[in-house]
Amino acid sequence: MPAFFLLKSYLNRTVKSGTLTIVDAVGKSHSFGDGTGQPLTVQITNPSLYWRLVLFPDPAAGEAFMDGSLKMLDGSIYDLFAILASQKGSTPHLKWNVLNLWRWRKFRPNPIGKAQKNVAHHYDLSRRLFELFLDDDLQYSCAYYQNPEDGLEQAQLNKKQHIVAKLALQPGMKVLDIGSGFGGMAIYLAETCGVDVVGVTLSEEQYKLSCQKCAERGLQERVTFKLLDYRKLDEKFDRVVSVGMFEHVGVEHYGEYFSKVKELLNQDGVAVIHTIGRLYGPCETSRWITKYIFPGGKIPAFSELVPGCEDQQLLITDFEILRLHYALTLNAWRRRFMQNRKRATHV
Repeated sequence: MPAFFLLKSYLNRTVKSGTLTIVDAVGKSHSFGDGTGQPLTVQITNPSLYWRLVLFPDPAAGEAFMDGSLKMLDGSIYDLFAILASQKGSTPHLKWNVLNLWRWRKFRPNPIGKAQKNVAHHYDLSRRLFELFLDDDLQYSCAYYQNPEDGLEQAQLNKKQHIVAKLALQPGMKVLDIGSGFGGMAIYLAETCGVDVVGVTLSEEQYKLSCQKCAERGLQERVTFKLLDYRKLDEKFDRVVSVGMFEHVGVEHYGEYFSKVKELLNQDGVAVIHTIGRLYGPCETSRWITKYIFPGGKIPAFSELVPGCEDQQLLITDFEILRLHYALTLNAWRRRFMQNRKRATHV
């Protein structure tokens, strides 16, 4: 079994700490690590999975977990990825897989029209699914933990307050929310800062709920939601805020994005752009993410963001890295989802 030999060789070189046991398709156990920590046991039930894990570990591991050809006998899939990510020198690049090289450079345009289809793939899932793990305001982006003990609702409120401070809002200003989600940020800005807000989204589900929430709070004169690609806007704004949307722009469209932001802003306008970033240099986003979660997306590196701003003569006056805040947010979402996992199967 040359494929399993290669897989075993990689794990021997990589897993130096922890306790990992792989049970192969014929029932033989293979141990990796130094015997410390929580023991994890993974069973591979289909020998054809060996080559898939060697050639395309991402998304093969996740797909195998879904179809049952990879089973967790001790521990969870979360624990498995945690032990692999914790190894010294481990990076998300999967450099041992040379077939990733061409995939990193694959052209994935996200033009008007296709962008809406990509958004619908994820964000137009049932609202009830998101209600199982998000906070009451359905903030689907990184929260801001002033201390690790903050609950999710408090941390998401902290996030909105933090962004308000960066925007330096004055009553009566006109604000654009690019990628307005379920409407929570736009409504919060209108209610607490006395500004007029236009929120744009490509998700029909998000648009419908945003309009519903706006009507329930009697904010129709202060907040307008549009089912519209931001590139089709033809207005001027004092402020632009965009939280968790830039990840969906696509690297081929970064210049177009910053050009449009500049066009939409008044001369003395301010934009706050909040995005997931990566620790290392530019590379392709996880194939699992782009296939099953966010097609058309790209997690940017810092070096990819700055040129777009400089080309448009946009001044970067503040740059903040919320390095661990998303980890805490994801942990909170995961806890809530696992508590409601049975309900999720009926959504």
